[in-house]
Amino acid sequence: MLKENALTVGQVAKRCGIQVSTLHFYEAKGLINCTRNLGNQRRYAREILRRVALIKAAQKMGISLEEIKQALATLPDNRTPDNKDWSRLAKNWQDQLDDRILYLQGLRDSLTGCIGCGCLSMKSCPIYNLDDQLAQEGSGAVLLDKRLTSTK
Repeated sequence: MLKENALTVGQVAKRCGIQVSTLHFYEAKGLINCTRNLGNQRRYAREILRRVALIKAAQKMGISLEEIKQALATLPDNRTPDNKDWSRLAKNWQDQLDDRILYLQGLRDSLTGCIGCGCLSMKSCPIYNLDDQLAQEGSGAVLLDKRLTSTK
């Protein structure tokens, strides 16, 4: 049953400062849901504004949509998070964010010795990989990742 004060997709997008397509994307990913009116148009309860605000805040912190979805799934009856819920969710993400901050600080600090690819310092470059010897250890800058994570 639709409430009279339900919001249209355009109203929600405008109030949240996002595109309509973003709401459709969030819905397809299972982060939000809506009801349909008799004309099959999307309608959202006003509490969706708080849920979208939480999604946006978490994304700004670097939390993936999948992690956000998993966190929202812990709420009873898929309800909109309240202040207590947000505190719990934020606490759970804090260690992850602290690890990311340490990693980024290490990366920042290692950039002073790096002049980018086309490197003139092959003996000390942390990402140099002669003959692709590191292929079995993963993709990307394996040595750089090892060096940065070993300093924690």
